[in-house]
Amino acid sequence: MWSEAVRAVRETQPRAFVFENVKGLTRSSFSAYFNYITLQLTYPELDLRLDETWQEHLSRLERHHSSGSTSALHYQLIPPRVLNAADYGVPQKRERVFFIGFRSDVGADWAFPDATHSLEALRFDQSGRGNYFEKHCLASRLHRPLTVARANRDELDLKPWRTVRDALAGLPDPKLDSAKGSRWLNHRFQSGAKTYPGHTGSPIDLPAKALKAGVHGVPGGENMVVLDDGSVRYFTIRESARLQTFPDNYVIEGSWSEAMRQLGNAVPVELARIVTGSVMTHLKTLGSALRD
Repeated sequence: MWSEAVRAVRETQPRAFVFENVKGLTRSSFSAYFNYITLQLTYPELDLRLDETWQEHLSRLERHHSSGSTSALHYQLIPPRVLNAADYGVPQKRERVFFIGFRSDVGADWAFPDATHSLEALRFDQSGRGNYFEKHCLASRLHRPLTVARANRDELDLKPWRTVRDALAGLPDPKLDSAKGSRWLNHRFQSGAKTYPGHTGSPIDLPAKALKAGVHGVPGGENMVVLDDGSVRYFTIRESARLQTFPDNYVIEGSWSEAMRQLGNAVPVELARIVTGSVMTHLKTLGSALRD
């Protein structure tokens, strides 16, 4: 789909763009293709020729870049960065790489938003010095708090990572609720969850593992929660939507498996709001400066 992403930029010529992809794209084994993506987004008009391989196209883009020449349409690409959604208030440890660029005539001076939440702050909140368990009306002595290490003071000044328990607060037990006819959208119990090596579910007092676009047999048990008694069950569609920070009135269409595929492929709403909101604010600031 990257060729289509570049085509969209070439044809619409936006003042800025934001793309997100899996963290695995940053592995060293993909370094050449990663560089290919960034150069295509920098010079979207230098399109792939019919008789070229992507490697030949990469070489042409590299020569163009090193020559110092520019095409009519080119972009200032911010160095791509891997963001962890949990660091921005999403109750999910979801690491994704972001590609953000500004059209060369915009004159942007932008940087990624700073993290607002941290693991160390959660560790503190779950220790005897915090109020995490009291907030959830649980006796802290019944839970083993995370060890509070010598943390960076800046990290402790941030908000605690949001956990699965935080995300699910206010939702009824889906097994009991489904039997009575749930008033909650997309909140039906899904049976069949079980653990086996490498498929253990998400601890309830940590952010969830990254949701995957699959259902039964997903490696690592990303679509299951580990409850207080040690049992596991699948997240409902509504619970998964909350882990992706969709509002409760957002309806997910389709069967459970299809809905989970949609949610597993989605960008967390809150992270998208923070990143794109920062880009939009910067563009508006630049527009005001030009008018002044």
